[in-house]
Amino acid sequence: MPQFVLLLIAIASGPAFADALVRSQAMSATTIAEIFVEDDRIRVEFEIGQPDMAAFYGLLPDELVKRLGLEEKPWAERLGRFFSHDMTIRAGDGPPLAGRLISVEGRERQLRDEISGEALVQDGEEAPEIVLFAQLEYALLGRPEVLVLQGVRGPPAPGIGFVTYHGGVAVNDFRYLGPSQVLHLDWDDPWYTRFERRALRRQYYAPMTGFIYVEPYEVRKEIIARPLELQRWVDLGLEGLKVIPPEMQAELLRKAGEFLREHHVVEIDGRRIAPELARIHFLERTLRTSRVIDPPEPIDVHAATLGAIFVYPTDGLPENVTMDWDLWHDRLGRIPASTVDQAGPLPSFLEEDSRVLEWQNFLKNPQLPTLHEVSPPPAPWERALGWVGAPFGLAGMGLLVLAATRRRRPVMAAALLLLVAGATAFFASGRTRLSEERSAELVGSLLHNVYRAFDFRDEERIYDTLARSVAGDLLEQIYLETRRGLELQSQGGARAKVKEVALETLETTPADAGAFTARATWQVGGSVGHWGHLHQRRNRYRADLTVAPVDGAWRLTRVEILEEERL
Repeated sequence: MPQFVLLLIAIASGPAFADALVRSQAMSATTIAEIFVEDDRIRVEFEIGQPDMAAFYGLLPDELVKRLGLEEKPWAERLGRFFSHDMTIRAGDGPPLAGRLISVEGRERQLRDEISGEALVQDGEEAPEIVLFAQLEYALLGRPEVLVLQGVRGPPAPGIGFVTYHGGVAVNDFRYLGPSQVLHLDWDDPWYTRFERRALRRQYYAPMTGFIYVEPYEVRKEIIARPLELQRWVDLGLEGLKVIPPEMQAELLRKAGEFLREHHVVEIDGRRIAPELARIHFLERTLRTSRVIDPPEPIDVHAATLGAIFVYPTDGLPENVTMDWDLWHDRLGRIPASTVDQAGPLPSFLEEDSRVLEWQNFLKNPQLPTLHEVSPPPAPWERALGWVGAPFGLAGMGLLVLAATRRRRPVMAAALLLLVAGATAFFASGRTRLSEERSAELVGSLLHNVYRAFDFRDEERIYDTLARSVAGDLLEQIYLETRRGLELQSQGGARAKVKEVALETLETTPADAGAFTARATWQVGGSVGHWGHLHQRRNRYRADLTVAPVDGAWRLTRVEILEEERL
């Protein structure tokens, strides 16, 4: 891959942070609990920090109780009280479920992401904290509609960060476990299992969401949906499955894409335009990122989510875009939706009696892709004038001296003619000499035009625009590699857009045939939009460039990246 491509791809790479989050420090709590609701039991896994160990007195081995200076009672007696009093789980208003301790041991604390609570690999920079890891199990008889979880009482009452899973679906994001939490179970579709407290509703609770992106030259419709939701209207082969195996995923996505193509009709300035299905993938969504699941892997049928991107070409920036959400069932109360333009996302909700998502062009100063005009390089005859001007001027000066001493008018006339010709050639050749200011303007314009080429969607137009600034083998390489690099595979094919190119420093050196080399430093600002939000990026680059006249125009013929810095 040519080094120039790296500076374009860098805009499209790197971490992508999700939109507005309800931040919580629960995953940094001294004690962490993960609760798993299964068909016949409830498993609880604790990471108990040292400051909280006294609150888990009932689970502690006898030697640890003694070391901590706590009251030494038989372990069996302490365990019995823990499951009947200290931390209980009840089915509705029934008695505490019978529990047992599976294991308890010292272990390194699991490192977790500070936003999502996802498990991370220990980086080795700091010695890991040792915690008490305990596995508990509560017997579950039948399929109760409600569970009541009582947090550990203490004293002292510990702060416990917890997450609950039902059938492979995370019911809540990491939050603090309160004194009593009521959990409503949906055994047919655990996606709809929920805590009674609204504050414990996970961020991505909606089974379907929709987004409209409006950019110059294209409108995008992005739909996120559970395959199980689409199964209500189109047979995706999910009946009776618990897991979607990799071998059936491609056909499932094809059917889902064809189905969604005909729904959620988009109109642009009053005209219905046939969409192009750009990409459709299975997604993994967390509070921090949304990524395409690639390569395919088995996916829990209840937790499975897919994302589809449809593209509508336009001639510029439209004035009005609407999307009519036409898929509803009795459990789809509201659909989170958003329109996104250069000003950012505008979130909203769709309901069955208010189902049209609309974008109107209220942008006061929309940024439309424009190319910088680049003055052509001097023609060969113009460069030759610099060499002609000096001899003409010297000859004219000689004749002028001769005319002055001999007082001959014809010689004087010839001298004046040569002087005028020499001066004209000299000043005309000044256009061939690039000042520092003009060189900076030229290099900045070429870089700007290279980035702007990828604002267009039509491949032929991209290639033709790029050819105005890049020559030789570099042209094809940049076109092919950057086309791939600007599409974020991890984000479902969203394409990064470069918004600003600012040249900071430039040092030039003349080269042969009217070319010049330059060491340049510049900044690139860009953004990428996907799944309802925008991510901003800015990088600084230092590179060696060669700019040469090719076919009557200035073009980049070599770019070597020396340094890249993320700002």
